Amino acid sequence: MSDIKNLTRKEAEEKLQTRQADLAKVFDAAKTADGQYDYSKAISVVSGATDAISVAEHVKALNAEADQIAKHLETFLEADKAAAALEHLGKARGGFIHPGAGGRPGNEGQFKSVGQRLIEAAEFKAWMANGKGPAGASISIDEMLPSDFLAKAAQFDTMGRKALMSTSAGFAPESIRLPGFVDAVTRPIQLLDILPTGAISQASVPYMEETTRTHAAAEAAEGGTYAESTFVFTQRSVSVVKIADSLPVTDEQLEDVAFIEGYANSRLAFGVRQRLDQQSLSGNGTAPNMRGILNIAGIQTRAKGADPVMDALYKAMTGIRVTGRAIPTHHVIHPNDWQDIRLTRTADGIYIFGSPMEAGPERLWGLPVVQNEVITENTALVGSFDPSMITLFERRGIDLQVGYVGNQFVQGTRTMRADVRAALVVFRPAAFHTVTGI
Repeated sequence: MSDIKNLTRKEAEEKLQTRQADLAKVFDAAKTADGQYDYSKAISVVSGATDAISVAEHVKALNAEADQIAKHLETFLEADKAAAALEHLGKARGGFIHPGAGGRPGNEGQFKSVGQRLIEAAEFKAWMANGKGPAGASISIDEMLPSDFLAKAAQFDTMGRKALMSTSAGFAPESIRLPGFVDAVTRPIQLLDILPTGAISQASVPYMEETTRTHAAAEAAEGGTYAESTFVFTQRSVSVVKIADSLPVTDEQLEDVAFIEGYANSRLAFGVRQRLDQQSLSGNGTAPNMRGILNIAGIQTRAKGADPVMDALYKAMTGIRVTGRAIPTHHVIHPNDWQDIRLTRTADGIYIFGSPMEAGPERLWGLPVVQNEVITENTALVGSFDPSMITLFERRGIDLQVGYVGNQFVQGTRTMRADVRAALVVFRPAAFHTVTGI
């Protein structure tokens, strides 16, 4: 193949035809009735071949040589294209009708460049012959007019070659920005989806709690005294709190970017819900904060201790059933803690929660696992998220408004705001159980 580059165009064309014929001969002999190729059938047509592998290697060599010859021919074709392009360019230049093209010797349709005029000038030749003296040479080209220079510019041989035309000093390229934008990273809503919700039309949620329930039912003899049970109710009340956010925006921003108003509304609404999500779990109850589940008096708690994590969580479920008299529905676990649980393996390396090739169920002891970043790492919450045990009451949904604050009117700005009013009521604190040290 090293001699291919020395082939003439005709020789290359003939050799390529020969190699193509050799390949066709082998393929014809090896072809089977079902359209496949059995190279053992072509041993007889390949000189020196002893088996199917040697035939296949011969085909590979022929094909590689044919490919090299074809690339060699492509070089000739590219050269032909370049020659044709140059010829067309010369025709286009020669056909240009130059200003003042008629009447002056040497100006019958096409001018020589300034450089050509310079080296052909008698003054320049004499200066070169005399050793290029320091005085230089003065050359005058009287027969070329300014309009003639303009004509030469049309031939892409301009007078102003000293100034480089680049994107920084010439015509800057236009860049069209991609539509939309890349969202900034933020915590998603993680708890609100499992909280039962209700509506309230007051500034607080008053309710009655049965604080004493003593059943005295017992067997009674004929004519005997009946046992007496005791039931005591206590009124409770949870205040509605407000979660709010705002954003100042200029008039121009709202007017000139069509989607900004909708964008700001959705972002403000999401931010309010994100804060409500956080407050529902960890709010400390100090006004104006909501009191979240983790800070409700009366919820159960236990330390993991020496128990495996799964055992400790199951014991929390049992505590909810026995002490809280409720049915546990969900686990709330930090993603890092769930990672440790999900990667739990047996002594011989078998993953308990499923093969790494599978997503695996986000469930533990049959209950869904809610991965939540608000809950403190190494602490898990098991709870009965049933409307009879817990409810998030909304005084109203998210309210979005636009108005003026202070001197914004004369500044051409406005404030967009969003807020929600809600109250979280945990009717039965013992229906929730934390496990620490997991």
